[in-house]
Amino acid sequence: MKNISYIENVDEWKKGFTFFQPMKVRFSETDMFGHLNNTVPFAYFEEARIEFLKHKEFMQDWLKEAVDTIPVVADLQCDFIKQVYFDEKLKVYVKVNKIGTSSIDLHYMAINEQNDLCFAGRGAMVQISTITGKGVPWTEDEKVKLGTDQ
Repeated sequence: MKNISYIENVDEWKKGFTFFQPMKVRFSETDMFGHLNNTVPFAYFEEARIEFLKHKEFMQDWLKEAVDTIPVVADLQCDFIKQVYFDEKLKVYVKVNKIGTSSIDLHYMAINEQNDLCFAGRGAMVQISTITGKGVPWTEDEKVKLGTDQ
């Protein structure tokens, strides 16, 4: 496997994932060669991230009218490892790699039905104020919630 800067030991890295969102590659997500288009993993990361944050009970809070904080993706990257084709079933995993003051570093992993790592990713998400546009620090309770496998 190619070197990926944010993964020291891929076997150890894989062990840290528990939450996943199942995905099935749709025809419209492939190119003329039947390969998954290189933009689609970012949509998969988004869907998995939203479901992960719902699971952690964050999305429900952010969607309330009285709440003045929202999550914003600050950066996102994907490393392609194995080709993915139309009609393949994937599990797209998400985990919190690091919790910052107002940000979290999320890691992603897509595994096919043969248990092969197809693509990996990472990205920073920041909780910001809808009023000031500045980062809003996580509370201690939020840090605990983010760091546990509920």
